[in-house]
Amino acid sequence: MKQGIHPQNYRFVVFKDMSNGNSFLTRSTATSRETVKWEDGNEYPLVKLEISNTSHPFFTGQKMLVDTAGRIDKFKKKYAKK
Repeated sequence: MKQGIHPQNYRFVVFKDMSNGNSFLTRSTATSRETVKWEDGNEYPLVKLEISNTSHPFFTGQKMLVDTAGRIDKFKKKYAKK
């Protein structure tokens, strides 16, 4: 392994999954301007995630279909066999 290529500033950071509200504490070099008070009473930097292993369909085993603007219906209507 090459020496000196890995960061040295690891610290505890809270990651929060915004889709389901699940949070977890781990060590990371991720930067954040926000902080949050954790269960142990200490304050840690907060990094917000859109998806994590607690909400991703691959890890949960549930299929989720997110259709924000009727794109699927529009596609089916456009390419439907006549």
